Amino acid sequence: MLGSTMIAADISERAYRKAEKFLSALDPDWARHIAYIGPCRHASKPAREPYEALVRAIAYQQLHSRAGDAILARMLALFGDTRFPTAQQLLDTPTDILRGCGFSAGKIATIHGIAQAALEGIVPLRAEALTLSDEALIERLVSLRGVGRWTVEMLLIYTLERSDILPADDFGVREGYRRLKNLQQTPTKKQISEISLSWSPYRTVAAWYLWRLPKN
Repeated sequence: MLGSTMIAADISERAYRKAEKFLSALDPDWARHIAYIGPCRHASKPAREPYEALVRAIAYQQLHSRAGDAILARMLALFGDTRFPTAQQLLDTPTDILRGCGFSAGKIATIHGIAQAALEGIVPLRAEALTLSDEALIERLVSLRGVGRWTVEMLLIYTLERSDILPADDFGVREGYRRLKNLQQTPTKKQISEISLSWSPYRTVAAWYLWRLPKN
């Protein structure tokens, strides 16, 4: 959450309806877009541990979703019936085997680093993560190689179900706002961060709607 240590983690159906009403009241552009898209259908993955969520996020970085799906499927196949490998199992998997799944050398170094950090307690278990503020988690996890703020924000949104996250680095969010307002230029990270203050405490839902702006 930008500029706050508060934990806002209500993304229930009831909270979605409140968010839609709040955002629709901001101005006619928001009202029209929300009416066009319909109810928020944000789907979180709360059963995942932060370690797993981070590894999955790295697998998808800079790739089309289908390519990420394929890489993850090949990796998971290495571990038989295991739903997801433990941090130790991933560390014990040779680099050339992971390369065969489709991971780049950089991504292998990153996921091995995440696995090591999980064993050392730097990547917290879900129970601990739920007690930490957004900024505390971001500061803690961006210290890891290859893990940026956006990656941690996706963890906050999809795994920890935080309801007031605005991924200002995300081009889809910034470009979505440009389309919403019919602007000539896409707002900068700083600009969208300032603009989004008026969307609080529902910035996660605002981002969901901005990701769904039709292309001009």
